[in-house]
Formats: sequence, C-alpha cells, structure tokens
Amino acid sequence: MHGWIILDKPLGLGSTQAVAAVKRNLRTAGYGKVKVGHGGTLDPLATGVLPIALGEATKLAGRMLDASKEYAFTIAFGAETDTLDLEGKVIAESAHRPTLAEIAAVLPRFTGPIAQVPPAYSALMIDGQRAYDLARAGATVELKTRDVTVFALQILPVHGEEHVTLTAHVSKGTYIRSLARDIALALGTRGHVTYLRRLRAGPFDLAQAISLDSLNEIGKGAPLKNVLLPLEAGLDDIPALDLSPAETGAVRQGRVLTGLPYDDGLYWAKAGPVPVALIELCSGQARVVRGFNLPDVAE
Repeated sequence: MHGWIILDKPLGLGSTQAVAAVKRNLRTAGYGKVKVGHGGTLDPLATGVLPIALGEATKLAGRMLDASKEYAFTIAFGAETDTLDLEGKVIAESAHRPTLAEIAAVLPRFTGPIAQVPPAYSALMIDGQRAYDLARAGATVELKTRDVTVFALQILPVHGEEHVTLTAHVSKGTYIRSLARDIALALGTRGHVTYLRRLRAGPFDLAQAISLDSLNEIGKGAPLKNVLLPLEAGLDDIPALDLSPAETGAVRQGRVLTGLPYDDGLYWAKAGPVPVALIELCSGQARVVRGFNLPDVAE
C-alpha cells in the first residue's frame, strides 16, 4: 500500500475529489485506512496527469509539487475572462486575431525565466483566505508578480483563425492561464484558455496514467497491483545509492554517513530493492532528508 496511482483526471473533477475517489475505492475493496495525498493541484477544468501518493509515498508529495510540469493548452483569441478560462465572464474583448507567424514570433519572449501575475481565481492565500474565494465575493484581488521558468513553448499543428494550441514545459508555480493571458496581450489582443491538459508531472506521464473508470474497478475487486506504481517510481529523476547492512541501520536511525565516494547532491538510498531514505550528500557526508518506513523484503 505504498506507492503511486497516476490518474488521468477527467474534466470537472477536482484534485481533492480525486483523492477522495481513491480513498473510497480502497475502502470498498477492503484495504482499510490508507494515507492518501496528491502531488499537485489540477483545476477541475483541466485534465491529465494527477499523481496520487499512497502510504509512505505521501512523504514525496512535496517533491512532486516542486517538480516541473508539461501541458498542452488552447488559447481562444478575442476575449479575456475574469477566471482566464471558460468558466468566467468576459471582461475584455479585442477584434484582432493574430496570425500563426505572429504567434511564433512572440513565443521566445515567454521562454526562459519570466515574471507573471497569477490569476485572481487561484488557490493562493491572501491574509488567510483563498484568492478565488475573495474574487468570487467581489473583492479586488491583487497578487504579487512571481518569477517562474518556461523551459519550452511550442505550437501544435492544431490551430485556426480564432485559436492556437501550444505545449509548455514549465517550472513549479507557473500558471498556464496567466501565460495564455500574457501571450494574447503581447499579440495585441485578448485571450483565455479553452483547453488544458497536463501531459507530465515530474517523472510521471500519461503513459502511466489510468482512467477514473479503471480506478473504480479497484473498488469492484480488480487487483490493486495492476495500477499501483512503487514508491521509487517517484524518484526516477534522481540517482539511487546502494547501502550496506550497517549503513542501512545507520540511516534508519537518522545518523550521518561519512566517507562516501559520490558526487554531491540528492540520492535515494536503498537496501536491496527497498527504499530506505532520501539523503543529501555533501563532501562525502550523507544526511537523511526523509526516511521511509518500509518493510524489508524478508518481512
């Protein structure tokens, strides 16, 4: 019961609802109480990769929040909404429709480190309240500019006079709705997102994702092992370090290892195939960042 379920989140389902669906199906299947959490909110109007952690994998949910993400999204030109997507009301319009060449020419301005203002309708906290709650109550929401990174931004061959579809590989904290708004403004028009799909979150992509129907089959008796990825699947982006039995015991006690002949950086330490801890190596010394309470294979 320690690992990941990667859900291809359907339209209209919130991230918290997705976690509740996992809990419900596990409970119905007789697995009892299991700690469950998601690795990064995905708007109800968005679809795609939503990593859901079970058991000890929930200790890695923070890493998933910090991971880069990849999206496909469509910008409809001519109108900006207060939510920057299909859900909101139109607050500004423009008759200008950019050409594909104009769009391609402006994209380099939004690639690399950029500054953006998050949407007023977002889950960010302002004086102890969610920004979207304040916005829905009619309050003026002013959010600070934040620095993010867009690693890649490309046009997909799905476009028309009124819209364009792009893919974006972005750092944590990047709002695709804000990116769409700013691209439209740079093109001398207005725009909002009409389609948003997460293609990848950290090491997980759509190839590993299951549908909500497949998740519901677990509650009907389908084997959990068919959809549960191991805890270490969330660590594929960092190197593994094999520990001796003595080193394993020391790490499990939270002690510092010394004299390790490896490069500085983050590793996941393991005893055989069993993940033991996330460790940070610096000048040959390894300190535990996060320990995992997993049973040995022999147990």
